Amino acid sequence: MQKRTKLLLILTILLPASICVAAGIGAYRILPWKIPRILLFKEEAFPILLYVRFPRVLLAALVGSMLAISGTTLQGIFRNPLADPGLIGITAGAGLGASIWIVLVGGGKIGIWGLPIAAFVCGMFVTLAVWKVSEIQGKVHTVTLLLAGIALNSLAGAGIGLMTFLADDEQLRSLTFWLLGGFGGATWTVLLVTLPIGMIGLFLLLRQGLALNTLNLGESEAYHLAVPTESIKRVSVFGVALTVGAAVSAAGGIGFVGLVVPHLLRLMGGADHRFVLPGSALGGAILLIFADLFSRTIVVPAELPVGIVTALLGGPFFLWLLIRFKRQIFL
Repeated sequence: MQKRTKLLLILTILLPASICVAAGIGAYRILPWKIPRILLFKEEAFPILLYVRFPRVLLAALVGSMLAISGTTLQGIFRNPLADPGLIGITAGAGLGASIWIVLVGGGKIGIWGLPIAAFVCGMFVTLAVWKVSEIQGKVHTVTLLLAGIALNSLAGAGIGLMTFLADDEQLRSLTFWLLGGFGGATWTVLLVTLPIGMIGLFLLLRQGLALNTLNLGESEAYHLAVPTESIKRVSVFGVALTVGAAVSAAGGIGFVGLVVPHLLRLMGGADHRFVLPGSALGGAILLIFADLFSRTIVVPAELPVGIVTALLGGPFFLWLLIRFKRQIFL
């Protein structure tokens, strides 16, 4: 317990330090320890920090936190170390909503709001469809939930493929960059719209630590111990839908954060979800802050999509997990 408390304390200290470091690095260099003074006295670099750097860095922290805690929750529900936020179709559903908006609708009266709204609504719709398909006499079995998610993931992927086929060159470029994920369009407006939804989802999921520990015993065992398993799954999936839907609508398709971070936390402090959930929220924020920093500085003046960076990190990690846990999965 002392080790876990220390790890959470270290992550809590590292998060604001990471925000200051990332906010200071760019075309205009700002020393991190000078940032508080610049903000306090509104010195020369104040507009750069306020209107360019901080909205982007804070949005990256929020999205990373939401994706990581969602992955942790799904791994707890499915009792599968390879589960991630894309497993039950939310990511693909949000991507389908965004691609339909880009290719078939475009601007319209709600302008820049249209794409994130379309992505969020479609992601939530796919989640609801997965839940309804997997529901049997008022109960949802995790295996059925997983299979329904795979099926609707495939359908949403087919829809994205169709939109890609129908897109012209300009639409195809926009669609490709959005699906790969990034924070190039981060503003205070996007952050303030994403924040309430994300905070509700984070609040719901952070409260599930003890419940997910109980589910590790198995659904039948937990049920016989008078644990409300259906309620736990309902609240958890709803929280995941909120966080992933908000994250994808704000930043596009960024993968592997929900897979990598929870396992790093488990390796450092054990599998207790009362530790892994808050730790993943903090660790995911830190990871995505530095992934975004790398993406916007490695190929200056261009910008590498953040989804490519996380895939380069997460792909090898996923293979390592598969090799390590394949006996538990396939035997």
